[in-house]
Amino acid sequence: MIEFDHVSKVYPNGTVGLRDINLTIKEGELVVIVGLSGAGKSTFLRSINRLNEISSGEIRVGGQSVTRAAGRQLRLIRRDIGMVFQNFNLIKRQNVLSNVLSGRVGYHSTLRTMLGWFPKPDVAIALEALNRVNIREKAYIRADQLSGGQQQRVSIARALAQEARVILADEPVASLDPLTTRQVMDDLKRINREMNITTVINLHFIDLAREYATRIIGLRAGEVVFDGTPEEATDEALAEIYGRPVLKDELLGGVS
Repeated sequence: MIEFDHVSKVYPNGTVGLRDINLTIKEGELVVIVGLSGAGKSTFLRSINRLNEISSGEIRVGGQSVTRAAGRQLRLIRRDIGMVFQNFNLIKRQNVLSNVLSGRVGYHSTLRTMLGWFPKPDVAIALEALNRVNIREKAYIRADQLSGGQQQRVSIARALAQEARVILADEPVASLDPLTTRQVMDDLKRINREMNITTVINLHFIDLAREYATRIIGLRAGEVVFDGTPEEATDEALAEIYGRPVLKDELLGGVS
């Protein structure tokens, strides 16, 4: 469970990122956050694992305060939260397995992980994570030899190897072609459904949100202006989120 309790974020230049957000994301939900660029989607997502520091309020994950945590407690909370980035964040010169094993860093000492000394059980976990995203055969290939879609699957496998209870995905398909977009979204939905991993995804394209989400949250200027099911995300509701009728490329982008 992820809880936002009167969460606001104001950047040093005065820009409001989030404005008094109050909501709860239940365990096992697949939530898609939509809104215009600058609406606060990335600020919202990155506040959950405190990559972004909020200005006021409190965020709790699994009943534990992310906002107040420090040191070892914060590291343990973050160990439960996997992150999938738009640009993959892989070490391109390393092979796929090494990249996935980086998801195990939170379970070992700094020296062991710096030297790449991971025990056999960790390797087995990493290989199984690659198997879940159908890319195990690429385990010993350098990451820079993979396609964009394959690299994104590696980043999802890294979150699985982390044994995360929550996966945050920040525009995970923004740089992918339509076919690959659906493959990656299928992976995220299947993992959410089969493993009951709470999944929160920022997306730009509305039809993808309607198809894959169990719940859609719409942000506008840092405020929640819509919170409902995909069926409730009508064109009228979307116009409220975007402040205007939704454009065709926003509606249909990423759809083959």
